[in-house]
Amino acid sequence: MKSFERLILSYLKHLDSPGSYARILFVHFSSAFNTIVPALLRDKLFQLNVPDSMCNWITDFLTDRRQFVKLETHVSDLQHISTGSPQGCVLSPLLFSLYTNSCTSGHQSVKLLKFADDTTLICLISDEDESAYRGEMDRLVSWCSMNNLELNSLKTVEMIVDFRKDPAPLPPVILCDSPVTSVESFRFLGTTITKKLKWEQNIRSLTKKAQERMYFLAAAEEVSPPCEDVG
Repeated sequence: MKSFERLILSYLKHLDSPGSYARILFVHFSSAFNTIVPALLRDKLFQLNVPDSMCNWITDFLTDRRQFVKLETHVSDLQHISTGSPQGCVLSPLLFSLYTNSCTSGHQSVKLLKFADDTTLICLISDEDESAYRGEMDRLVSWCSMNNLELNSLKTVEMIVDFRKDPAPLPPVILCDSPVTSVESFRFLGTTITKKLKWEQNIRSLTKKAQERMYFLAAAEEVSPPCEDVG
């Protein structure tokens, strides 16, 4: 969280400069954990100097897994799967992070934030020069294509942070031949971010959750039996 706060402060400093704004792309993958290719992951682990025995164990763990679906009394046929990491497995977020470790930004004005399958592309733009932002988007699309990851353009959204007075409408972002929806706010890693970088909406959300937790505690205290004095 501290690194995220430092990032917000750097954005505010940038937005204080004349003619500056930021575009934030919240990327959504289609079935992210299910698309990991064991052979590609093994090669990436080798490049990260992971011991051979560990690489072979992880590859064996992800290869030729057996799976079936049960709905009430109905059970599907057993299927053998050699792609992806099991949903709900504690290793899956780590394996996906290692799988996408080589996906980085190549331009200093563009930050690529990743937390498991939550990926965000942030560009600090000056003088309306968006070439770096759009170039990094193309690089991301190309990298995903080469690594068997599918971007969901319908669930990917963008937020524009612009404090300029009366700015001209900005050109839309096209991802995989589909226009990206622009949003006023977005919930990222448990924090609600707004295009004005205000915290009121996030504070209201946290306050509401706290009140709900307090209600359950109060209700539990009312129904609990009184303690008896055994002394």
